[in-house]
Amino acid sequence: MVEQTIEDKTKARDLRDMNLDELNENEDDIDEDEERIFEAYRKQRLQEIRAAQKNAIFGDVREISRDEYVTEVNQAGEDIWVVLLVYKQSIPLCKLIEQYFYDLARKFPAAKFLKSISSVCIPNYPDKNLPTVFVYQNGELKKQFVGPLVFRGMKLTKDDLEWMLSETGAIVTDLEEKPRQDVHDVMTSSIRTTVAGDGDESD
Repeated sequence: MVEQTIEDKTKARDLRDMNLDELNENEDDIDEDEERIFEAYRKQRLQEIRAAQKNAIFGDVREISRDEYVTEVNQAGEDIWVVLLVYKQSIPLCKLIEQYFYDLARKFPAAKFLKSISSVCIPNYPDKNLPTVFVYQNGELKKQFVGPLVFRGMKLTKDDLEWMLSETGAIVTDLEEKPRQDVHDVMTSSIRTTVAGDGDESD
């Protein structure tokens, strides 16, 4: 009944074909009466996705080799989201994200979480690009996060990573808003650098 009401009121693209991001975008163009219907439909879509997650066959992080890349990533299955961590064991940030991967894999079993050592997965892949996270669906690369800066280094929290992945569509987070990033240290560091620089010039 909710879907039929939406179709009668919008006279536009069938909302059943829209993903959650598209629903959010279209919400800006509706009136107050339609807003209630949009919200009900969005909740319905979330319930459907979470129900599918409960029936998923994943829930863990698997290590793959280069030979398994095509099978495990490109041929993972129809509409299956694949999240791959390319890492090196000696890099602390890689270890941190690896731990987060295990937690997120259990929380979002509908997504397929994988990891692969850089030298095994992509020969001659530069360490400066590690860690790297690739997000695939239906064999297509949807998003890539490359290098420590995009993760904010060791300041990265599990919620940060969960939000980043949710923005790609790979998972449906229950976080209500983007985790607040602490900019205090950055500002303080910048101020200290400036003051130190001024002091050097005065000598």
